[in-house]
Amino acid sequence: MISRLVFLLCFTVLVQKATPSDILDVLGDVINALADAVVSTLFDEDTDTSDKDLDWLYELLEPEDQCNPNPCHNDGVCEVVDDDDFRCSCPPPYKGKTCQKVRNICKKANCVRGECTVTLTPPYYECKCKEPYQPPNCKVASSCNPSPCLNGGTCHKGVTRSSFWCDCPANYTGKLCQVGPDDCYEENGENYRGNVSETVEGLECLPWNAYFILSEAVDLSEYNILKELEHNNLCRNPDGDARPWCFVRHKNELTWEYCKVRKCFGSGNETEPIEPNEETTEEPTLIPEEDFATCGQPQTKRVAARIYRGMKAEPGAYPWQVSLQVRPKGTDIDFGHYCGGILIRSCWVLTAAHCIDNSTEKQVVLGAMNLKKLDPDVQILDVVEAINHEDYRETPEAWYNDIALLRLKGSEGRCANETETVRTACLPTETFPDKTECTISGWGATEKAYISNHLLYAPVLLLSQKRCMEEKVYGNRLDGSMLCAGNMKGGVDSCQVCVCVCVCVRARVRTCLYTHPICVYAP
Repeated sequence: MISRLVFLLCFTVLVQKATPSDILDVLGDVINALADAVVSTLFDEDTDTSDKDLDWLYELLEPEDQCNPNPCHNDGVCEVVDDDDFRCSCPPPYKGKTCQKVRNICKKANCVRGECTVTLTPPYYECKCKEPYQPPNCKVASSCNPSPCLNGGTCHKGVTRSSFWCDCPANYTGKLCQVGPDDCYEENGENYRGNVSETVEGLECLPWNAYFILSEAVDLSEYNILKELEHNNLCRNPDGDARPWCFVRHKNELTWEYCKVRKCFGSGNETEPIEPNEETTEEPTLIPEEDFATCGQPQTKRVAARIYRGMKAEPGAYPWQVSLQVRPKGTDIDFGHYCGGILIRSCWVLTAAHCIDNSTEKQVVLGAMNLKKLDPDVQILDVVEAINHEDYRETPEAWYNDIALLRLKGSEGRCANETETVRTACLPTETFPDKTECTISGWGATEKAYISNHLLYAPVLLLSQKRCMEEKVYGNRLDGSMLCAGNMKGGVDSCQVCVCVCVCVRARVRTCLYTHPICVYAP
């Protein structure tokens, strides 16, 4: 194949009167063929690795009635193996300790110029080919026969079998003339059902049921793309973001981008974020009896969670999440994210004591999703006082009693305003038992020192304090001021056991203040 393409390149240059564009097209095919050969060699085997499989964490949990409630997701059937273990029988294409992952049914699919997608019927995969490549395995290209151009567009062949372009009729756009004159979204685009499949950066969207997406999902019970989203690569807004978006493959990593979709004329105006209040803060002597109307109540969960080096949080999913931002005192440089925090009262934020630096000015940002692109309903408030725990101390190995309170600037005892994206978390009134399901959230650094601009979250389980204090896990580094939790995401460079401060969210769900935890790795 490669030799034929090299011959075609020479023929195009030496014999035909080729334009620079023609030469680039042929050269591109040669490079793509080489890339396909490399990918085929490197990824012929199943890419699942033990580094990503953290089912070992269940061994740290104390025994209980293992199948009540049923721990198996995606219609898995639970079977008690003995007093302290269970087994899930997972329907295809699911797998994992709790049927929370999807099998790599694509490892033998070999979708050469396409994307392998997962289905719920045998053989549980399908190749979605890029035009003009043809099914079933996307190996053969057939430009303009049949014509891929829609809405009366005319197909024109390029120099190679895989190159073509569509001459679209008036008012139609897109690579295949699929975007009509009325293709636009209203409000935030949750009801958008148009045909755009290109991002603002010009990348082509991945199919929603692509294995490349599903293989990164932490828990498919919360990730209903296989059941609820259309099986195409069209831009949608299933989680109530600011506008339609899609997943893309960039440098062979999974990420997402907003789509190149036009907003309908007259569909709404934008407002500016709420800036810090200039009025003097009233000194609160007591915490008001009545604060926000509710605590620990996130916005209704949307359809799909986005994954981005962890899972990308949905708007309103963690309305108590705070970004603590700092800058040197006496300067006018921009504030920058420094630590996470949790809103517990209108004028009070809980954060980590090791985040308090008295040489800096501080502010908090509430209701934010992307710190580089603040939404209109974001609230920004100054910090007027920081109070560390009286027994806070640092050692080379750990921070102890690592909590602090931030008092915010406001007026008449009111600082933050309750909205759909800004709410308080509830303070706990109980001791959380082992195996309690919690969630960590924030913009903090990973083990690769990467800092996300977008709010991320990941599920964890609270682990037995006794087990965590064993020599092979934490030993004497763990004390009563900490909770031991297991990160269910994993990966070779991920923190697999961490210490965090938890606050109660709802009856069966908790959230953790997660800044820079102590981390150890699985043996």
